[in-house]
Amino acid sequence: WLKAELEQRGYLVYVPNMPATDYPRIQNWVPALAKVVGRPDNETFFVGHSMGCATIARYLEGLSTNIKVGGVVFVAGFFLPLTEPNEGWDDNGQTDNHWAKTPIDFELICAHIGKSVVIFSNDDPFVPLSNQNIFKEELGSEIIVIKNAGHLNIKAGYEKLPLVLDKLLEI
Repeated sequence: WLKAELEQRGYLVYVPNMPATDYPRIQNWVPALAKVVGRPDNETFFVGHSMGCATIARYLEGLSTNIKVGGVVFVAGFFLPLTEPNEGWDDNGQTDNHWAKTPIDFELICAHIGKSVVIFSNDDPFVPLSNQNIFKEELGSEIIVIKNAGHLNIKAGYEKLPLVLDKLLEI
């Protein structure tokens, strides 16, 4: 939906297929994103959901010092351990630990972001709302909390989230 909305407005949009979605790992996902992005600049914007947010952050962390992207909209993003493991991972919390416990340099990430917005739900079964403090304090992100929106995915009734489009166009 978001891709179609943006393309109707004349934007070039890529939606990468990430490898091994049932076993997501930094060393696989970040290079996959980098390959799709190519050479980013201040006209490059990102939208991520859940693990995609962590992937975008770690991708930005690894950019050259002189590169700054236009902005990021994070949806249900996290840096802290999940409240409960994602149903798609059958690995006794190893995926969650891999992402949440691998050190990350927020200063490097912040240096590459023009502006960022994070959209959370107050009742997300996976992502603790306490993640908002990290996004706000470490990345200077605008924080938006939607009431009773679950994980902000199709299972929670969100095939479309016009707020993401609005915020992306705003930045």
